[in-house]
Amino acid sequence: MGKIIFYEERNFQGRNYECMSDCSDISSYLSRVGSIRVESSCFMIYERSGFMGNQFFLRRGEYQDIQHLMSMGMMFDNFRSCRMIPPYRGSFRMRIYERDNFVGQMYELMDDCDNIMERFRMSDCQSCHVMEGHWLMYEQAHYRGRMIYFRPGEYRSFRDMGYSNMRFMSMRRISDMC
Repeated sequence: MGKIIFYEERNFQGRNYECMSDCSDISSYLSRVGSIRVESSCFMIYERSGFMGNQFFLRRGEYQDIQHLMSMGMMFDNFRSCRMIPPYRGSFRMRIYERDNFVGQMYELMDDCDNIMERFRMSDCQSCHVMEGHWLMYEQAHYRGRMIYFRPGEYRSFRDMGYSNMRFMSMRRISDMC
């Protein structure tokens, strides 16, 4: 089981809220978050309640200032929900598709891909089927830009999921980093 602690102030000061699983609305417990301590497992934090909006991946560690997270690539300064990523030690397999509804070029991945354009000559990825493992997909090559967490399941349309203006260009397995 994972554990993440949110603090209202920087440097782990002020009121705090401990979470050991998913939390769809952190603002029910704290008015703001100034620092975070991830004691076990990994978590995704979300810009809006209900696991919506921009996302950012946190592994075990101490994040004493939200501004520091922004320097690490987080593209928002306030968040409202979090989701625990369960530890996973099995194999990884995901199919990516060029267009919605599993149409167009299809490639199967079992390892990280830092640039789908270079590796597959694929200019866009608009749907995927995660068969095994947990994955992060990134807006830019080399694991940069906004990121989205995918767990096993079918994702028929990134546009319908609210990512209409995003192009996923790299993807990484979430493995022993948690």
